Amino acid sequence: MSAGPKKERGQQGENLAAQIVVSKWLKILMRNFRCSVGEMDIIALEGNRLIFIEVRTRSTPKFGWGEESIQSKKRGRLQRIAEYFLLSRQYREWPPIRFDLIAIRWDEDNPQTKWIKGI
Repeated sequence: MSAGPKKERGQQGENLAAQIVVSKWLKILMRNFRCSVGEMDIIALEGNRLIFIEVRTRSTPKFGWGEESIQSKKRGRLQRIAEYFLLSRQYREWPPIRFDLIAIRWDEDNPQTKWIKGI
């Protein structure tokens, strides 16, 4: 049984986001990190800074961009996921971190992207 169209489009969005991250010379440490709090789509390294990246994909432009769906509750969850990641990897000292959003909006088969740093 195959995944539904929404899940497939979401996976396409995450794959595109990963390509964008690599094209900007960041090193992807992990994709789809899961813990009891939730999931982080991409964890990357930029120099010594850890970048925690949420990917939001919209299947059509009529629903706008994905950043509208990131509210304070979701931001708090992203922070807790990052804390869990750092603790589970036994970092002695926490490196500088940043939270980013890559929003992807599909118009037919043409994706438009926005990378919002420091959400």
